[in-house]
Amino acid sequence: MARRTRVLSALALAAAAALVPVQATAQQPAHQRPAPPGTPCTAPVKPASQMTVESCDSPDRIIEKAANIVPTPGQLAWQQREVTAFTHFGMNTFTGREWGSGTEDEKLFAPKAVDADQWMRAYRAAGAEQVMLTAKHHDGFVLYPSRYTDHSVALSPGSPDVVAAYVKAARKAGLKVGLYLSPSDGAELPHAWHARWVDEIRAKQAEGKPLSLPERMALEDGDRAPAGAGRFGNGSPVTERTIPTLVPGDDRAAAVRSGRLPTFRVKADDYDTYYLNQLYELFTQYGPIEELWLDGANPWSGSGITQKYDVKQWFDMVKALSPNTVVFQGPQGVRWVGNENGTARETEWSVTPHITDPWTGLGSLPNDSTDPDIGSRDRILDPAVNYLQWYPAEADVSIRPGWFHHQDEQPKTPAQLMNLYEKSVGRNASLLLNVPPDKDGRIDDADVASLTAFGSDVDRIYGTDVRGQGPAPYTFDRIAVREDIRHGQRVERFAVEARVGGSWQRIAEGTTIGHRRILFLAAPVTATSVRVKVLESRAAPHLGATTLHLSTTP
Repeated sequence: MARRTRVLSALALAAAAALVPVQATAQQPAHQRPAPPGTPCTAPVKPASQMTVESCDSPDRIIEKAANIVPTPGQLAWQQREVTAFTHFGMNTFTGREWGSGTEDEKLFAPKAVDADQWMRAYRAAGAEQVMLTAKHHDGFVLYPSRYTDHSVALSPGSPDVVAAYVKAARKAGLKVGLYLSPSDGAELPHAWHARWVDEIRAKQAEGKPLSLPERMALEDGDRAPAGAGRFGNGSPVTERTIPTLVPGDDRAAAVRSGRLPTFRVKADDYDTYYLNQLYELFTQYGPIEELWLDGANPWSGSGITQKYDVKQWFDMVKALSPNTVVFQGPQGVRWVGNENGTARETEWSVTPHITDPWTGLGSLPNDSTDPDIGSRDRILDPAVNYLQWYPAEADVSIRPGWFHHQDEQPKTPAQLMNLYEKSVGRNASLLLNVPPDKDGRIDDADVASLTAFGSDVDRIYGTDVRGQGPAPYTFDRIAVREDIRHGQRVERFAVEARVGGSWQRIAEGTTIGHRRILFLAAPVTATSVRVKVLESRAAPHLGATTLHLSTTP
């Protein structure tokens, strides 16, 4: 086991004292021997967003590497956008479902309007700095007129290009944009397989066996065939293809021939080609896109249909088209926090270990995302680990019980939203808060009211440091501690002390810090100064600003 680098640092915030780390040393274990000169394990460790763990790396060197994993420019910007508003809007909005079947009639998607400007006003009122739209959910219905499927808004009343309206409204409102493009696609299920599956579901129902949600949806739609071309899991051969794959009368042909639009040669089957073409459409027609969301769900995997994705080709093309886009479940992107409750762990690491190369799979964590321990020393030093990368957490949750709007559901209260904010943003994660529009194409008034009150509370409590409101002493019940994550995430344990009545008292403790850590006090404290002590760290820590806040109105 590598030694723990122990750093005791006191930051007298009121006096803005400098951080002076004092590092304790330990003897190198006798069984560890220096790597021979010229091996990869003798070169200096330089900051990077991903590193390989070499077979000759000692435990100390692995921890040194972990301490020098840093965010990419895109990740750094993403972590500074602490709240993203999620917009689940699509066919399910009009069928009352959460997961669609992919056989729905396109004419069912019939919003009275698409008031994207109203959505953005609601999201901004909540303090969101980025928004994310489900351009395609698992049912395969596409919210823009794609050249590669008829299962889209092109066949809906009025043919509304929801993606275009969304991106335009977001940019106008000063918000960054993310798009969700589900890899799973019910509209592309093979037709013959689907017909057999529906017969099997009917037999299962006749036997009185319970049905899964996807099975119930398929049964409701009866003998309607999937709306697409049967490309998902159809066993088609992998051949050389060109992206974009031009269609008859393609309006991009001249731009592709001249080189004004790039082309990509890939080896792909039918569905991967379809998916790559849709990614290309989104990035070249609606960009810039700050985040791409790749959901890992496959509603039909338990029924015997799967699609093998060549995700490296997806990642490579996105990187070429938009280098600073962060990809949810992608390499040097962002990861699922492990629940849909909107809460992060008490100990949340942005530096994670991987057995496989993060460029070759979705997620690729060696332990499940729901594991309580994602990035501890024990995880990093596991002999199976081959890679380390910067991979911060995103905590997703819906303001309503469902992800899509259902009239009989009610939104969370402002107090509930504040609790989620403090347990996501306040625990080194980003909050991805879903607020779905209704069938009229507007955010419900009840949701708007809750979002507005929540945003006002966040601004009132965390918008200013109590020390800016007058001379010492200061009264506070929240402490926000930060690391300067440009240098990585290093702190493993820390404490906060306050000078109360002339003596120092320990008032709070924590493990990881990262971008921001909010600590709650059982009761308000009045103090003349505050200091942060880093008790354990993987290397010399780089602390950012520490701020003091009061949750109650004086």
